[in-house]
Amino acid sequence: MAVIPVALAGREYEVRIARGLIEQLGKEAGSFLRKKTVPIVTDSNVAAFWRRAVEDALEDAGHIASWHVVDPGEGAKSWQGLEALTDWMLAEGIERGDHVIALGGGVVGDLTGFACAILKRGCGFVQIPTTLLAQVDSSVGGKTAINTGAGKNLIGAFHQPSLVLADLSLLETLPAREMRAGYAEVLKYGVLGDADFFAWLESMGPRVLGRDPEALEMAVASSVAAKARIVAEDERETTGVRALLNLGHTFGHSLEAQTGFSDRLLHGEAVALGMVLAARYSARRGEISSEDAERVARAVAGAQLPSEVSELGLNCGGHTLADHMLHDKKMDVGTLPFILLRSIGEAYLAKDVELADIAAFLDEQLV
Repeated sequence: MAVIPVALAGREYEVRIARGLIEQLGKEAGSFLRKKTVPIVTDSNVAAFWRRAVEDALEDAGHIASWHVVDPGEGAKSWQGLEALTDWMLAEGIERGDHVIALGGGVVGDLTGFACAILKRGCGFVQIPTTLLAQVDSSVGGKTAINTGAGKNLIGAFHQPSLVLADLSLLETLPAREMRAGYAEVLKYGVLGDADFFAWLESMGPRVLGRDPEALEMAVASSVAAKARIVAEDERETTGVRALLNLGHTFGHSLEAQTGFSDRLLHGEAVALGMVLAARYSARRGEISSEDAERVARAVAGAQLPSEVSELGLNCGGHTLADHMLHDKKMDVGTLPFILLRSIGEAYLAKDVELADIAAFLDEQLV
């Protein structure tokens, strides 16, 4: 088992990475289960595969599960979904010292974490991420949120979990497309801050995507360790360090908005394409070589992730995509910072980017 500490002042917690953690749930999370009944939030897809295993593990430890099951997909991260969840939590009699288990991907983690942040001004939660994307990214670091008509993740809070159990065996039931979408976030850690890890992924990526146990644990542990270091240094994204984790996201969220935040373009797919765009825009500014930018594009395409905007068939111009960025939550005093590259393995926060130039660049990419 790999154990990665997330070292926050007075609130350190662990991310445990191994196979079979679900079977030992009562032991692994026992210190956070104060009552016989354990509240669990999941979605219907995850419940179909893992509900019985979780119930059996809790029963072995003397607990029973109480379930709140949401529909899969981003639609659950809404005001209505939040209201339904918090009403259920109140009906369950959850107290500030209790912990809710979030069993699912990023949607379940975001929704549950935000509900726990605001219920009675804050109760605890344990993350059990069931997708690769959630295991390496969204379950770690305490960002929680819901979506609104104005955009994605605009209503939320920083609320850290008490424990993250990344059970690699849960990925066995993950569809191949979701596995690839999660792999985009793994690639991100190499591109933004670890050239050696990126080079390792260039050769070992097929084994990671093929769910080879050793390669998969290495990829997840390396990604989590990278994020933990950044979160410990800049928990609330105030110094610019944590902002580096947004590599690919500003471009990606614009593409998600244009495709209606739908299954037409998954979040990880958007991030992958966003990284390619960030690399190419960095090359356009003369900050990295075109060869390095295309190296990023090849790594993305090699994982069967979208690497060309023109492949999406968008019926819009660059200005439309740039306009979506005006709703980005990172906008500050009318300026939108972009995460760009000085090299593979060295990202930085650029505050001198004009959206008109981004629009012109995207027009070039749409052809």
